[in-house]
Amino acid sequence: MWKDESRSLPDWIEDAYEILAPKIEGSEGGFSQAEAQNRLLAHDAFPSEPADAEYAIERLLDSGWLYEVDESLCVTDSDRDVNDGSC
Repeated sequence: MWKDESRSLPDWIEDAYEILAPKIEGSEGGFSQAEAQNRLLAHDAFPSEPADAEYAIERLLDSGWLYEVDESLCVTDSDRDVNDGSC
């Protein structure tokens, strides 16, 4: 998604993004952090520790790769306004 070096994250967190982004984009209005954690933990390519899933999601939020609207995770899309109140 991001090519800017200042937005670089560890590979395993970028992998979490690659797992979550298509699922979030394909859902109506995103989904909760708890659901995102469950989806990461259920994925074979992601570590099986809940703390890892929580940390990855927090880092994606802190780095701007994901954002939250009404407790639903959304994928940041640089081609549209993320402040429109929806995912």
